[in-house]
Amino acid sequence: MNTHAQSIYLDPRLGQMHQVMLGDRTRLEAYDKALARDVRPGDVVVDVGAGCLALTLLALRHGAGHVYAIEGDPATARIAGAILADNGIADRVTIVEGDARTVSLPRRADVLVSEMLGNIGPEEEMGEILAICAERHLKPGGAIIPQRLATVINAIRFDGESWGVWSDDLAGYSLAAARPFLGSSAQLHFFARPPELLSETTALAAIDLGQPPGALPEHCDIDIIRPGRLDALALAFVADFGDGIRLSNFPGYPGCNWAVFIWPLSSSQVAAGDVLRVSIRPGTWVRDALSWQIDCGIRRSTQRDLQP
Repeated sequence: MNTHAQSIYLDPRLGQMHQVMLGDRTRLEAYDKALARDVRPGDVVVDVGAGCLALTLLALRHGAGHVYAIEGDPATARIAGAILADNGIADRVTIVEGDARTVSLPRRADVLVSEMLGNIGPEEEMGEILAICAERHLKPGGAIIPQRLATVINAIRFDGESWGVWSDDLAGYSLAAARPFLGSSAQLHFFARPPELLSETTALAAIDLGQPPGALPEHCDIDIIRPGRLDALALAFVADFGDGIRLSNFPGYPGCNWAVFIWPLSSSQVAAGDVLRVSIRPGTWVRDALSWQIDCGIRRSTQRDLQP
């Protein structure tokens, strides 16, 4: 038995989460490309929310002289230390256990990297935390990876899955009568089949990472560009690393570890030119986005106001 593991207990759910993230090749490739671009030989790198050190190890591969790996979970920080010892690189990485907003580091970094992305982007307080870390620990002109984070929203029709199954024909019959008994509540969804997009992707909010984030807007308008049955609103994130490197969980990709936030609607028919007015409560970035409530009204292209 690995002696490092004898006194370490990692919640199985947390361990599974790390396994799924490490298996997300698209995620790792995006960060790898950005680190290859921004890290110079001998650079000091700060990895915020370092977890099991995937980004730290990529930074070392691209020439980082030293990495300060900040991790708030004690069990994960101990596992990270075991990984360093097992690879003989403890002299090149310092594990800093604690809240990234309050820890002290002995020197400023050339590159700040973090993967604290939630299903809709910043609900893990990524914007707030990186703004504080950049002010305290990043050299002037230093690089931040990723550079920008947006929460986006789409109007969609399901392709025979999730909420959409309740209006599909089954042996020539409809199940739509079940819908009034189900109600609307937030769901996290992995698409089995790509949905039909009824709108262009609309930015609900965007954050320049390293700068203090603003508040959520009170509402946004979504332009319908094609007719169809409106089943739901889909909220997701787009992380922009610059130079065409982007990462998004909508509609997803094989191995994607992030689900998409879904708010079911009552399957109204919409037409090109209709506008959806969307309001979100409580209207703040919270760690549990599933506590959000969404109100959505349709302004018809004929200027009639209806509720979905």
